[in-house]
Amino acid sequence: MAQRSFKTDESFLEKLAIGAIGTKKVIENLMQQGHIPVELERGSTGYKIWKSIKIKRVRVPDILCVNSGIRIESRAKTNLVISMSHSSADETRGWDFGLKNEDFVALVVCEKNGEEPVDWIADNNVQYIKVSDLRDALKNNRVIQEQPKGSQEGFESRLTWPSSVASSDGKVTEISNRIKFKRGSDKRTISLALSKKGINVTPCVTEGEEIKRYQILASVVPVSKEVPAREIDPQSYYLNMLTSASITERYGAAKAFSFLEGPLDERPLTERINDSDEHIYVKLEAAAALARSNAQIGYDFIESVLNSEYLEHRLEAIIILGELPSERSGQALIKVLSDSSQHEEIRGGAAWALGELNLRSSIPSLVSAFNEVSPPVRIEAARSLKKMCKSHIEYILDFFRNASENERPGVSWALGMYGQWNLNELVNRIDIENMDMRQWGAYIIGNSDQDRIINDIESLKQTDPQLYFAVTVLWKIASSWVYQLKEY
Repeated sequence: MAQRSFKTDESFLEKLAIGAIGTKKVIENLMQQGHIPVELERGSTGYKIWKSIKIKRVRVPDILCVNSGIRIESRAKTNLVISMSHSSADETRGWDFGLKNEDFVALVVCEKNGEEPVDWIADNNVQYIKVSDLRDALKNNRVIQEQPKGSQEGFESRLTWPSSVASSDGKVTEISNRIKFKRGSDKRTISLALSKKGINVTPCVTEGEEIKRYQILASVVPVSKEVPAREIDPQSYYLNMLTSASITERYGAAKAFSFLEGPLDERPLTERINDSDEHIYVKLEAAAALARSNAQIGYDFIESVLNSEYLEHRLEAIIILGELPSERSGQALIKVLSDSSQHEEIRGGAAWALGELNLRSSIPSLVSAFNEVSPPVRIEAARSLKKMCKSHIEYILDFFRNASENERPGVSWALGMYGQWNLNELVNRIDIENMDMRQWGAYIIGNSDQDRIINDIESLKQTDPQLYFAVTVLWKIASSWVYQLKEY
């Protein structure tokens, strides 16, 4: 029987992609304002799906501005409405769980930009609302609460803070009992109500103001285009937070120490690691900050967690190693990848993290992983190898030639998906006496951009006519309208 909160992998991936692309846009916008934003909730700027191991992380906002201590929760929308899911039955699924009054919620619209689930683009118009203002509106009954969304999303209600939003660029011409603006594209006047389901909304703009598409023109809460600056002494600010009673504050402080300028005081972070009552994820963030400063204890602790009895802790340690660009991180991950006693998704996670590090020294181990029986290990190794082609293409082409028949499919997929190799460099590595190599060579070339190499392909007709024929057949099939046509 299907779970009531079931979602397909593709719809879940799309949801993650929208969130990640929106969060990246918010970070970009904050940087333009002069803030120093970093990802606070790990994974909020990525859309990697771990299928069998679920990590229950500390619930914190997506972004921390380390220079001010201000935190921002990013909410990407396909339709700009100030709304959030909410559970009255589970505190941890409340709309504002883990948020403080001084935090901000950032709103940004994402639009479809291709056929794949991850093909979305974020609009440049980012808007900010203070959490305290959202809470005040809710307290004063100026929020619409809708019924549970249904079986596909799980039993949660939706809270909506009424607002009026511009559908296009333009200029505000009148504010009375309605807001009127003249659309820039055709000078047509658009009129928007200042009441939503009996709740009055307050204008956020003035007459004569130039407005942007998706701009909130009126709302029950103040809306800003910027997050105000705040002066703090980062060292003392985060040092005090490290001993806070709040786990979210201790976690944020430990995270912040990875990005502070100047010499690192190892003592308070070491105390977090050695505190037996401290949460494992706070310990791991403290260890990551120490490892970034090349402190031995940081790496030692992270590596010790790779053998934890809890799989989610091991996976979190692997993800953190993938953020620490060093040969020591690479060697620790290679050890996990090569350890057949580890869970297959832990090994797959190590392969993925090696791709994040992009170390040439890890390529032999990734290629060797194609000899494994476990699909997660092979799949993640192939994806990482593809990612590394941009930096190490010549080395990976050498592995195509020297790979075993078990290894060559993974190398070929990586090269085929990358597609930016030099045709002559590839063909020169194909042994004309080796049928397996020629077949996979045809696969690589046949999956490439035909227009990119069309001028070079004719020389292949003279040197290896069979390979040329196989490539052109693949091109013909892939360009046909029946390619990937489904019966239903």
